[in-house]
Amino acid sequence: MVFYFTPVSEEHRAETKHVLYMGRDKVENEDLIKYGFPDDIWFHVDKLSSAHVYLRPARGKTMDDISEEELEDCAQLVKANSILGNKENNIYIVYTPWSNLKKTGRMEVGQVGFHDEKLVKRVKVEKRKNEIVNRLNKSKTEVEVPDLVMDRDAYDKEIREEKKANFREEERVRLEEERERDAEREARDYGSIMGADRMVTNKQNAKKYASVEEAEEDFM
Repeated sequence: MVFYFTPVSEEHRAETKHVLYMGRDKVENEDLIKYGFPDDIWFHVDKLSSAHVYLRPARGKTMDDISEEELEDCAQLVKANSILGNKENNIYIVYTPWSNLKKTGRMEVGQVGFHDEKLVKRVKVEKRKNEIVNRLNKSKTEVEVPDLVMDRDAYDKEIREEKKANFREEERVRLEEERERDAEREARDYGSIMGADRMVTNKQNAKKYASVEEAEEDFM
């Protein structure tokens, strides 16, 4: 089962279309770790056991586009779903892109590491804010058997199609620029051939050649 939440407010969500989600337990966390989207943002209480909370940003958005309100929503949700973290004040929440999560065969269920520690950020939570936690819980929906594999396949297909479209557009622009350069080069070459110092008047031709046919043969 996966739980989904609405961050901040319906009005703000309609603008950003970000989504919060988390697994029911550490076993389900394994599937979320495996089938997340590269731009998803993972949240966890630092150095304590807690739920794995993810924020899925709108397409084209990244971790740097999270608002302060959304960040606080994520942090409060993680804190509220940590047995020890929920009881303590002044704790830290770590967060990083899903693509930075590292999972090896030797790790325990639900355990992760990081590829690059520089991509891991921390935010301090002084205390639990019930008004935020209650609002998020009211927005919660449950999906009993989410098809995470299908969702990831659909995402990957969309990315592939987007890359193909971008490549086709880049090729169209490149060919158009190449045609323009060829046309400019041909125009310069023609202008050089037809320069005043190389042009011959009809009177000059008449003096030089006995007939038009003879002049044409010499030109060719």
